Amino acid sequence: MTDNRIIALLSDFGLQDVYVGVMKGAIAQINPQLKVIDLTHQIPPQNIAAGRFCLMNAFSYFPPETVFVAVVDPGVGSQRRGVAVQFAGGYLVGPDNGLFSGVLSLSPAIAAVELTNSDYWLSPYPSSTFHGRDIFAPVGAHLASGVPLEKLGSPIDPTSLVELPLGFYKMTENSIIGAIQYIDIFGNLITNIPATAVEDKRWSIAIANSIVPCGRTYSDVKVGEIITLVGSHGWVEIAVNGGSAKSQLQVDWGDLVEVVYQTMS
Repeated sequence: MTDNRIIALLSDFGLQDVYVGVMKGAIAQINPQLKVIDLTHQIPPQNIAAGRFCLMNAFSYFPPETVFVAVVDPGVGSQRRGVAVQFAGGYLVGPDNGLFSGVLSLSPAIAAVELTNSDYWLSPYPSSTFHGRDIFAPVGAHLASGVPLEKLGSPIDPTSLVELPLGFYKMTENSIIGAIQYIDIFGNLITNIPATAVEDKRWSIAIANSIVPCGRTYSDVKVGEIITLVGSHGWVEIAVNGGSAKSQLQVDWGDLVEVVYQTMS
């Protein structure tokens, strides 16, 4: 086992408790030479959609063959499957609950297994509440160290993997109805409306009884004013220059937005 691929970790564990450190310890027991990179551990608790979004927008910045171990797992200990998935950019390890569906919508699965081979777990008797430590981190470490995917468990049809759709998104002649799919630490509201839907157009957004004008940068408006633009992630977002759009508009995950546009002359 000499591959020594990168492992990228994502979870909703936060940093107050020892959970993240313990996962890294489990990885180091198997191969202390592996490079482990933290994507984030601040996914809102049990928010699979947020984990999906962050993973989807991060994976392309990593080298090929990276192993992504992601744990946002409200169904831990239930009948939900633990899986490892190979795709063009690397591997995904974690619960089969839709967490990987964003990545796989952009780079489809090549092969997948259900994690049934306990030889690659921390123990054949895993905790019913911490599969991140007992199954996913060890499996990720073995995979990153060169263990073939097929040895980790039973093959499954990649099309059977759970999908988590973005939600309501509808185009009409003069508008797009979408929703807030993610809220970042700055209070920016990232919608499920892609940049391609508003290319070469002027638009504004109607949300929470407000009309938000479009721009190119946050500084296109004065400090404290609200703006909509295409963010670095490639989605239409709503922001406040120097403030929080979430707080100012009093909106939340899943709330509807309407983009109204007209073709530029």
